[in-house]
Amino acid sequence: MKLIIQIPCYNEEKTLPIALAALPRTIDGIDQIEILIIDDGSTDNTLAVARQAGVEHIVRFPQNRGLAKAFMAGIDKSLAVGADIIVNTDADNQYEANDIPVLLAPILDGTADFVVGERPISEIKHFTPLKKILQKLGSWVVRVASKTDIPDAPSGFRAISREAAKRLHVFSEYTYTLETIIQTGQRGFAVASVPVRTNADLRTSRLVKSIRSYVVRSMSTIIRVFMTYKPFRFFAVPGFTFFIAGFLIGLRFLYFYAIGEGDGHIQSVILSGILLTTGFLMSVIGLVADLISVNRKLLEEIDWRVKNIEEHIHNSDSDQT
Repeated sequence: MKLIIQIPCYNEEKTLPIALAALPRTIDGIDQIEILIIDDGSTDNTLAVARQAGVEHIVRFPQNRGLAKAFMAGIDKSLAVGADIIVNTDADNQYEANDIPVLLAPILDGTADFVVGERPISEIKHFTPLKKILQKLGSWVVRVASKTDIPDAPSGFRAISREAAKRLHVFSEYTYTLETIIQTGQRGFAVASVPVRTNADLRTSRLVKSIRSYVVRSMSTIIRVFMTYKPFRFFAVPGFTFFIAGFLIGLRFLYFYAIGEGDGHIQSVILSGILLTTGFLMSVIGLVADLISVNRKLLEEIDWRVKNIEEHIHNSDSDQT
């Protein structure tokens, strides 16, 4: 059983040595542990620090491409070097590395394919009240869209089985946390959550440059995730609401028209027409978006099959040599 611990990095020369030193070197049930660093266009000595520490694998971007791209590059590389399980953690040593065996336990005992570490968010002192609220809101959206019960969806401390990793596709350029849970949940993989510990804050968050920026980007990510994975509900529910409101207002006008008072309620006809048209169009958009989502799922299924074929060819070549 081979474990790859991947760490996305962007200018982490100060914190990376601390995070690497904390990683466990032996874990019950794991035969081989290797470390993968994804250098996301760092301009400091992150790459040199990783090499000096003797990490087994390095993926480097010539310029910064964002956390989501770095995460997926790590997943692809981990699969390519034969990982049976992948653990993702942060370079700022936010998560307690000694809890990696806790993350792995549900996968090793066969009860889960995807495990998310649940942080004690209410107890984390450097999280602002607004950030805590957004963390909980994001987790609620994920629970609705994925049919899973993950209390800390934004957590980046997670363990992923090989089969689940081959199914992952991240469309967001901001973060990967919400989409990956939704994808694994919708594809029928067992998704679990385990409580984990966190360490003291070593640096300010790279994702949270300001409260305003975090709010805007988090909300846009949440909306996009819901629109991508629940398109019919996203468009059809408000569309149906508008349609019913327009229909009721239309009935109100017909009542007044029937009793000879229709001339004073022409504005009701206009409002009713606007609401009925808006509701109908949103419902149609919901149907079209739902059909597009079916096509996306088919393309993802093709991608998964291609990865399996490539893996089979690679294993056959290895056996021959």
